[in-house]
Amino acid sequence: MLRLVSTPAERERETLAVPVRVVVADQHPFARQGLIKLLAESGLDVVGEAANCVAVLKAVELTAPDVVVMDGDMTGVCPLQVIRDLTGGTPPCRVLVLSTSGQEGDVSAAILAGASGYLLKDRPVDEVVMGIRAAAAGGSLISPWITPTLFGSMPEPERIDPDPPPMELSQRELDVLRLMADGKGNREIGEALFIEAGTVRNHVSRVLKKLDVDNRVQAAVRAVREHMI
Repeated sequence: MLRLVSTPAERERETLAVPVRVVVADQHPFARQGLIKLLAESGLDVVGEAANCVAVLKAVELTAPDVVVMDGDMTGVCPLQVIRDLTGGTPPCRVLVLSTSGQEGDVSAAILAGASGYLLKDRPVDEVVMGIRAAAAGGSLISPWITPTLFGSMPEPERIDPDPPPMELSQRELDVLRLMADGKGNREIGEALFIEAGTVRNHVSRVLKKLDVDNRVQAAVRAVREHMI
């Protein structure tokens, strides 16, 4: 079962019923049109579509979406470079990857490139919508196979400019980070540590800031890569 990381921003977005602007990128026309139809029926505002990597960047430039739903099965290294370009742009764009592959290497590569979430293409549309809304709000979907077992098998990424060293975390923040990496939501973290949900949110915000990452998945990846947990 997928775990949805809920954030105050996401709850506020849903309360105000603000439509999330989406670009759908898939190399298969039938799959792309089918997904567009389902997302529109679910209340999302599909503002663009693309069949290849060049078209994705152009569509984002023209429409300024909140989230790009990215076909992770496009050939070559193209999807990973597009994810880097989108999430590192000004302003950055969130990316949710849909793929037929659940292989550890493919999942970790997409997350390390900056994706806010990663789902298999056979998941129900409701889960895809949840992933899009979470990404738009700065959160992420954590799936059962994005776990410490997966993180432990990650190759060290090749980087020209290494990440800056993280600010030191308190023991409580490390406890929260370990539970985040285990896929726990705020309520479960609070129950495990016997603290209130508001306190959990404050700890999570400080952890993300200290690690200089955008979401929980990236925080867990960096923590394991740097042997913090």
